[in-house]
Amino acid sequence: MAAGETKEAIWHGGDLATAKALFPQAPEPWIDLSTGINPIPYPFPALPLSLWQRLPGKSDEAALLAAARKAYRIRPQSGLVAAPGTQILVELLPRLIPAANVAVLGPTYGEHAPAWRKLGATVREIGDFAEAGDANVVVLVNPNNPDGRIIAQERLVELAAALAARGGLLVVDEAFADFAPETSLLPILREGALVLRSFGKAYGLAGLRLGFAVGEERFTDALRAMLGPWAVAGPALHVGAVALGDAAWLSHAGEARAADSKRLDALLAPQGRIVGGTTLYRLLETPSAASLFETLGQAGIYVRRFQHDPSHLRFGLPGNEAEWARLAKALVSA
Repeated sequence: MAAGETKEAIWHGGDLATAKALFPQAPEPWIDLSTGINPIPYPFPALPLSLWQRLPGKSDEAALLAAARKAYRIRPQSGLVAAPGTQILVELLPRLIPAANVAVLGPTYGEHAPAWRKLGATVREIGDFAEAGDANVVVLVNPNNPDGRIIAQERLVELAAALAARGGLLVVDEAFADFAPETSLLPILREGALVLRSFGKAYGLAGLRLGFAVGEERFTDALRAMLGPWAVAGPALHVGAVALGDAAWLSHAGEARAADSKRLDALLAPQGRIVGGTTLYRLLETPSAASLFETLGQAGIYVRRFQHDPSHLRFGLPGNEAEWARLAKALVSA
């Protein structure tokens, strides 16, 4: 970083303090559509008081990992580690391959590249695998955030094998794969790839802070050692195990949110062009993005904007009919 240069902060969804500062006169309550989190969360199970009073036990963690293996269709040969959210895993991954030459398939989630740079890696953002060159680590999000791009499993297997042959690693962030299980690499995961899974997005419980890494045991064992004992809180272990074991809820939620995303497409169509997304969010391209962001903000509706692409806005899903009505009214006035 050159003298006098300041690091540009990464914009994330969910920062309502920023929204309120930008639009102090906006009506309450705010509707936060800036995240890709299920607005209708998993029904929180009753928690025994003992979960708050004692350290997490090995049996608690074992129950969570067993539920995750089944829910994510993880091969028995693959290692698995749980963490207090996926972000901490993003921060730890660069320690697995020091001084790496990293290619990040972008544009994508903004925290991957900085995490590797902080540990001294050379990092490039690429638009296609053909640009990876001599990189020994390739990082991608599948389905991608924010445009929903999907890389076929066969292509990922080929890339992982090529990287493994030269001691490298493919990192696949599957944060939004719960409602697109056919995209997941986990059922066919082989050497040379490590997959991240986020619990909070599909289950609508991001504040629980729960995530997983899956891959070769040498990698997952190393991550477990870096995390240390009792990394995941007891209540998170319990809720995660219960929710991941509830396949019927996930199936129903996926169908309902898919219908919601089509409803959102219809509302957004007059505003511009839908250029991608997933079941949990849609990406709108419009030359009027700045004014639309302003109009929505004045109406108390916060959407995700992007530093490096001012023509795009990302919309999460409203959580109830009152929110849908407010969004429709604000869009009509835009």
